[in-house]
Amino acid sequence: MNWKTLLGFGLSGFLIWFTLRGTDPMEVWTHIRGADFLLLAASVAVATIGFFWRALRWKVLLHPIAPDTRLRDRWAAVNIGFMANNLLPARVGEFARAYSFARLDPRVSMSAAFGSLVMERVLDALVLAVFLVGAVMMPSFPEVELGPRFTALLQSAVVLLAGVGFVLVLLLAFPTTVVRIGESLARRFLPETAALRVIEALESFLQALGVARDPVLLTKALAWSFFFWFWHGLSFWIGMEAFGIEAGAVAAFFTEAVVGFGVALPAAPGFFGTFHASAAFALDTVYGAGEIATLAFAYGYHLGGFIPVTLIGLWYANRLGLSLGDVRESEAKVEAAVDAELIDPADRSLDA
Repeated sequence: MNWKTLLGFGLSGFLIWFTLRGTDPMEVWTHIRGADFLLLAASVAVATIGFFWRALRWKVLLHPIAPDTRLRDRWAAVNIGFMANNLLPARVGEFARAYSFARLDPRVSMSAAFGSLVMERVLDALVLAVFLVGAVMMPSFPEVELGPRFTALLQSAVVLLAGVGFVLVLLLAFPTTVVRIGESLARRFLPETAALRVIEALESFLQALGVARDPVLLTKALAWSFFFWFWHGLSFWIGMEAFGIEAGAVAAFFTEAVVGFGVALPAAPGFFGTFHASAAFALDTVYGAGEIATLAFAYGYHLGGFIPVTLIGLWYANRLGLSLGDVRESEAKVEAAVDAELIDPADRSLDA
């Protein structure tokens, strides 16, 4: 129970209380029981199939390392990773995914697999930022006064989209120069140990940009990313319909983007609290879908999607001979593997 775990549980508990304050939980439960379970099952099925699309996209990201990785290995590792996020604290899913895939395909090291996931997260952030800004610019976006906080949120999304794109262009065009500038700034403004860690992180990130240096692979990865998040947005749309929320497709993609950024915050296993507060903000505060219907969707859709990937991930972990304890320790093992392939702070001085 380190500080990250405590922070995650604390924030989740607060956000669950915050979303349910002033409401009757039994009323929310009654609305969940009154949902169209056929549509809800369809939305969960669409969301679960999305993990298959993730496995297909991962082949493109792994191509510079091993162009012929097996789909069944990628599919197993994806499910193990999301199972870990659902059951274990401190967001160990990405580490578990890299660790399990390296065991399934020994040609790909843990650090290389983890590096491909760094690129995956960058692509996800770019696509979700596009969806967020695009939804706001649509004529159907609600004309409501949401105050300075919402304005700041939109400005942050625009800055994020522009900033990440600009930094990626610099990294791709001038990788050596960027590393040298990073080293210079780190030496000047940070203590030696912290500076070395920053330099290691930058070098590790540059190693993860193998896909981005190939125009064909980058185009494929972007296309897969847009397809995946469009597909996942459909599951939100169908799920909203299951709970009587007829806000439309744009609202579904806006909600998906808000939730996508919201669940990046520290939380208890399974994104409890962060998912629900993000969905409540998008659908109730922005689109006025109604507090009870929104909460019923948030809790019902989230729980429905939680179960399949968790069971599939547990099944694959068992087949691979991994216990939850092994999965929990994957973070330390991946970090050790990454450190081993980068500069060892104990053997290097900044002045060397």
